[in-house]
Amino acid sequence: MHVCIIGGGIVGVAAAYQLTKQGIQVTLIEAEHDVALKASFANGGQLSYSYVAPLADPSVFVDLPKWLGRKDSPLKFTPQFSFAQWRWLTHFLMACRSSVQSASTKALLTLSYQSRQNIHHWLEHDGLEFHHQVNGKLIVHENAKSWDSARRQVEKQAKLGASQKLLDAEELFALEPAMEGMRGRAIGAVYTADEEVGDCHVLAKSMLQKLQQSSTFTLLNGVTAHGFKKTGSVVHAVQTSAGDIEADHFVVSGGVQSGSLLKPLGYSPLLFPLKGYSLTLDQENQSALFPKISVTDYARRIVYAPIGTQLRIAAMVDIKNFSNDVDPARIGILKNQIQGTFPQLNLQEAQPWAGLRPATPTGKPVIGACPNTQNVWMNIGHGALGFTLAAGSAQLLSDMLTNSPLSVNPAPFAP
Repeated sequence: MHVCIIGGGIVGVAAAYQLTKQGIQVTLIEAEHDVALKASFANGGQLSYSYVAPLADPSVFVDLPKWLGRKDSPLKFTPQFSFAQWRWLTHFLMACRSSVQSASTKALLTLSYQSRQNIHHWLEHDGLEFHHQVNGKLIVHENAKSWDSARRQVEKQAKLGASQKLLDAEELFALEPAMEGMRGRAIGAVYTADEEVGDCHVLAKSMLQKLQQSSTFTLLNGVTAHGFKKTGSVVHAVQTSAGDIEADHFVVSGGVQSGSLLKPLGYSPLLFPLKGYSLTLDQENQSALFPKISVTDYARRIVYAPIGTQLRIAAMVDIKNFSNDVDPARIGILKNQIQGTFPQLNLQEAQPWAGLRPATPTGKPVIGACPNTQNVWMNIGHGALGFTLAAGSAQLLSDMLTNSPLSVNPAPFAP
């Protein structure tokens, strides 16, 4: 069997890695000169296996009006004359129901636990290097309503196998002294001791290094896919800037560009880019100021993840268009918010980044066969959880492609 994967982000690379381990011939096509240079490059760095609550949540109806009226809002919505944008937003608001949110959380937890199992297996047996650390995670709350909602979420996830602890403010500061800047604001935190961090880009490069040792793997960098050749419901080749590439099966994992590839096949996924931003600080003389535990400032939706000798700070959701450009105004707002929590951090040399996270309205990725075709598959729409879910998605995709026993129920992720 020969499988051609379109898209060399963390999701596509993980799929190639899993399939190659199964003895399958894999060709990976990536438009950039290297893998994991877009949404996978400088993301938040958290492997949040036990906290996968989707963005679509009933609290959105309360938060959205105040977010839209603030310049420093974690969410920025810029209306466009775009059918895709309004279609996605309509379905997103429909997904902000308690019943939908609960079902999505349950499905995401199942996939994330499979992902954790795969990552740990690869770490143990393959020696992958990506600054991996089990350092725990704190989600800090300073609003009574969000704190009550968090308590209910913890109770809900406990029934699904998550192990989390509720901390009051003093317990928070005792566990993570670096959060002292939130004294007087923080009222509590959700602590998950076994959560992890790592560098998503470095993991993709580490997997690629292993893949390139296999005679059944081929990487085509700097190659753009722009269509398919098919007869009836069977695709024979993907049309690329380097010519036609034939295979037995094709997997679309092209991030936010996946929709343009799939539409001519008769399927338009509910996919839209949610732009996120990050700053990366090198250790220099600041390591004593870095938190040792991965932290999420819930009110501002800011993530602080210590990764190797760096601190990755990620935040914000911009719903606008397909541009990867870094907005200096948003970076300026982020820096001001960081200084409010870590006033002693020197942010002058921090490296800014922006990436487009391909999201579905429900927060669940789409993993499965493309309708109207016999041999095209999709592994798309992981949003901000691509790093967390990539290995589990790779396992599920591999199971379906090889007709193996299914490790995860595919129904919640079906097109």
